[in-house]
Amino acid sequence: MSRLLVIDSATEACSVALFEQGALLAGTCVELGRGHAERLIPMISDLPDRGRARRIMVNLGPGSFTGIRVGIAAARALGIAWGAPVGGYGCLDLVAAMARADVDTGIVDVVMTGGHGEWFFAAYPQSGPALTPVLSLSPDVVFARSQAAVVAGSQASAVAAHTGARAIPLRPDARAFHLLNTAAWHASSAPLYGRAPDARLPG
Repeated sequence: MSRLLVIDSATEACSVALFEQGALLAGTCVELGRGHAERLIPMISDLPDRGRARRIMVNLGPGSFTGIRVGIAAARALGIAWGAPVGGYGCLDLVAAMARADVDTGIVDVVMTGGHGEWFFAAYPQSGPALTPVLSLSPDVVFARSQAAVVAGSQASAVAAHTGARAIPLRPDARAFHLLNTAAWHASSAPLYGRAPDARLPG
C-alpha cells in the first residue's frame, strides 16, 4: 500500500491521517461536535504534501448525516483532483478494531450515538467482521441485547452502567486506520446511514 489519506468526520470527532506503506506519517483528531465542513479541509492541508495521496479512504457511516456527507464530498473532490481512487470503511468497524487492540479475547459490542434518540449497535468477535448487521435501536433495546463483557463506542459508558460490562469510550480516529483489516475496506464511497430516511417522497 503506497501513500494513503484517511478522512473521518462521521461523528462528533473529526480526524485525518496520512499513511505511507501502512505506517502513520501524520494525523490529527479533534472533538468538534459541529463545524466539520469548516475544519476538515484545513486539517488535510496541514498534512505533509497537503495530504496528497495515491488512495483515499473515508468513514462511510453510520453516524451524523451531515458529517458523513462532508467527509465523502471532500474525499470524492480530492480523488478527482488527484486522480486517486476513493473507498471507505464502516464507522463501527473501525471502533471495533480500536477496541480489540485494547482487549485480549471475547466479543466486543460497539454502541454509537445514532439519530432521533437511537443508538447504532453491532457485536464483533475477537477477529473478523461483525456477528450482526449494524442496527439502529432504542437505548432500552440495546441494554437488553448487549451481552458482551466489553462495550466500546460513544455510548459505551451508558451501556456499561446497565450491564456491568467494561466500557471503552471511543470515537473513530483516522490515525487508527492501520488497525482495520483490509477485508473491511469498501471499494465504493457510498454512504452507510444505518437507518431508513426520516422523510419519504409522496407516493
